[in-house]
Amino acid sequence: MPSNFTRRRLLGAGLATTTALALPLPAMALNDATARALIDKVVAEINRVIASGKSLGGMIQDFESIFARYADVNIIAQSTLGADSRRASAAQMRAFTDAFRGYIARKYGKQFRQFVGGRIEVQGVRQVKSWHEVISTVYLRGEAPFEVRFLVSDRSGRDLFFDMLIEGVSLRLSERTEIGAMLDARRGNIDALIQDLRSAG
Repeated sequence: MPSNFTRRRLLGAGLATTTALALPLPAMALNDATARALIDKVVAEINRVIASGKSLGGMIQDFESIFARYADVNIIAQSTLGADSRRASAAQMRAFTDAFRGYIARKYGKQFRQFVGGRIEVQGVRQVKSWHEVISTVYLRGEAPFEVRFLVSDRSGRDLFFDMLIEGVSLRLSERTEIGAMLDARRGNIDALIQDLRSAG
């Protein structure tokens, strides 16, 4: 059975990652059915990629496309950058968000091959405060199944997921810790961080 860290890395490969400054505002049209419908689409597309037989590069491209369509990338990027997002200019935030999306795709997409032969199944959904939590189970060959919870909101005007909890651990917060360490190593230089993210992962 893989460690929790390995499981988080593996799941990130198939999903996205996938962010705690601001929680979503109260949902209007979003309900249990629409939240589940969103994640049903995400899971179906991920399962197709897993079974596609594509090269690793092709899988990574597909993963980035799934992440861009179904994740609230702006909120995830802002939260991942943490308090430093408040001192970033609008242009820096746009550049960081774009670089972060590619970084996530490369970093976790490289683990796609370990998903081959596995699958993800949606099990249920429930409302939690102002968002909805869609519960799924991940099955990997030779490993015990484990739980993943997608957090879904319509804060950005569309139903999107803004975090995933893998066995209770937030990918958004895990990435926030890593990005924070990278920024510290660059003495708080956001432009240097953006440049390095474009080739990292």
